[in-house]
Amino acid sequence: MAESMKGLKRTCRCAEVTKADIGKKVTLMGWVQKSRNKGGIIFVDLRDRSGIMQIIFENGPISEEGFEKAAKLRSEFVIAVEGEVMARSGAVNENLATGELEVKAESLRILSEAETPPFPIEEDSKTREELRLKYRYLDLRRPDIQRNLIMRSKVAMLTREFMSKEGFLEIETPMLTKSTPEGARDYLVPSRVHPGSFYALPQSPQLFKQLLMCSGYDRYIQIVKCFRDEDLRADRQPEFTQIDMELAFVDVDDVIDVNERLLAHLFKEVLGVEVQLPIQRMTWKEAMNRFGSDKPDLRFGMELVDVSETVKDTEFVVFKGALENGGSVRGINAKGQGAMPRKKIDKLVEFAKGYGAKGLAYIAIHEDGSWKSSFSKFMTEEQMEALIKAMDGQAGDLLLFAADRNKIVWNVLGALRLELAEQMGLLDKNEYRFVWITEFPLLEWSDEENRFTAMHHPFTMPMDEDLPLLDTDPGAVRAKAYDIVLNGTEIGGGSVRIHQNDVQEKMFEMLGFTKAQAHERFGFLLDAFKYGVPPHAGLAYGLDRLVMLMAKEDSIRDVIAFPKVKDASCLMTEAPSPVDAAQLEELGLEVEPQAEEETTEE
Repeated sequence: MAESMKGLKRTCRCAEVTKADIGKKVTLMGWVQKSRNKGGIIFVDLRDRSGIMQIIFENGPISEEGFEKAAKLRSEFVIAVEGEVMARSGAVNENLATGELEVKAESLRILSEAETPPFPIEEDSKTREELRLKYRYLDLRRPDIQRNLIMRSKVAMLTREFMSKEGFLEIETPMLTKSTPEGARDYLVPSRVHPGSFYALPQSPQLFKQLLMCSGYDRYIQIVKCFRDEDLRADRQPEFTQIDMELAFVDVDDVIDVNERLLAHLFKEVLGVEVQLPIQRMTWKEAMNRFGSDKPDLRFGMELVDVSETVKDTEFVVFKGALENGGSVRGINAKGQGAMPRKKIDKLVEFAKGYGAKGLAYIAIHEDGSWKSSFSKFMTEEQMEALIKAMDGQAGDLLLFAADRNKIVWNVLGALRLELAEQMGLLDKNEYRFVWITEFPLLEWSDEENRFTAMHHPFTMPMDEDLPLLDTDPGAVRAKAYDIVLNGTEIGGGSVRIHQNDVQEKMFEMLGFTKAQAHERFGFLLDAFKYGVPPHAGLAYGLDRLVMLMAKEDSIRDVIAFPKVKDASCLMTEAPSPVDAAQLEELGLEVEPQAEEETTEE
């Protein structure tokens, strides 16, 4: 039966006990990790968020009644123990911070008994994720998850401290906002007071933080929840957390400077890692041409090589067709993979098709310098040798080629480069390679909508020298936009905002908005701009992604306390769920049952 604390006070956490405490009395409280009864002595591993302490119960120092109580302890019982800190009498456990110590129990209280948990509470759990997320409150007891959430808390605290010293003010923006459906889908919230009208949960505080700049607050920061009703992906959350900021009277270099120093501070304080400043910068065009990605992983080479010029006179119809249609032929060199079995190469071909390729051409160079190829019969010996030379092909290398429109070639080879790096063991989680990607295209053409769409958002400032191109060649206009990338993952992005009325009007015109449509969606911001708006710029980090990389995890779910799964549901609370008819009636809503698909029996 559970006992009360009866005035008992915890003196410290389990792993806060040190050698300096030997001979002192302590009171520890936590969960039983495991219990081992050796007859006259019982060993209990007591766990709390700090770590584990070994407790020993001997029949002598603790009363017979207390010893019998200790014999009943099972995994996950919550207990309070008073006792003396001692050097371990048995073997030292080098895997524990407290491995040289133990506490000899003098009294025991069982604060709560526990049923046998549905899976072991242990590091690097092999339990399937669905079960762990159903019992997330148990999963959160695992030391590795606890370390991740402690790290997340530290990152948030250090960010607030650092930014406060840099003159940033933390200001909260609303959670119930106006829907502006330019971008991902909004989560909508019906209004009871205004029947038929809806709030939206914010995809980001973008408009409000720009308004704060108009209001003279100069430097704003917020660690804020954002919401996007996006299509399902394994590692995407419908709600996520941003470190959101905006600065007035600045340009690109000012934003980059403060953020580089913030990142260096976080990595030094949390991981003891020195980030070399300034961080490398690369234009979007260079990143796409070299790595096939605007979030390049710089921990390894295998860069794309444009061989269009080398193959322009060949009769190979795949290369020829791509070049005639204004595309390109590019390749990557997988060093030392020339002996890759045909089955494995076929799998790479299928992988490439998933990214839009019609196929994948290859040359495998044998150790003796001879080669086999999927397309050599369409080329002369001299053309093949020139191609291998252009790719710096050496004995034992595997050369892979894609030919199509640039966008497809980049997508295919960018993804293939990462897939091969994974297979070849080139991705070191202990290495942190940052890069700023700058000068993104301002606009991208949408075939679906038959118009230009904003690559970032409609308030991004074009580069000054490209302003004349808005009328003549809008697709060539570069933006004052920048992303910060770490190990092939975009962890943050932002831009300088438009603060001139004529440029903003031009931007809306490019995006196909009439003045009335622009005003309907963004009227309150455009009205605010009439009353004096400073030049301003901002950036937002994905806090979940940043901590995931710092913690060397593969999924953001491992750094979020209560994450959703792929279909945006919570396995623990079973949200989303139906609501009472009375609640719907109050909101003036009716749920139409989905029509079941008709099935015919044979």
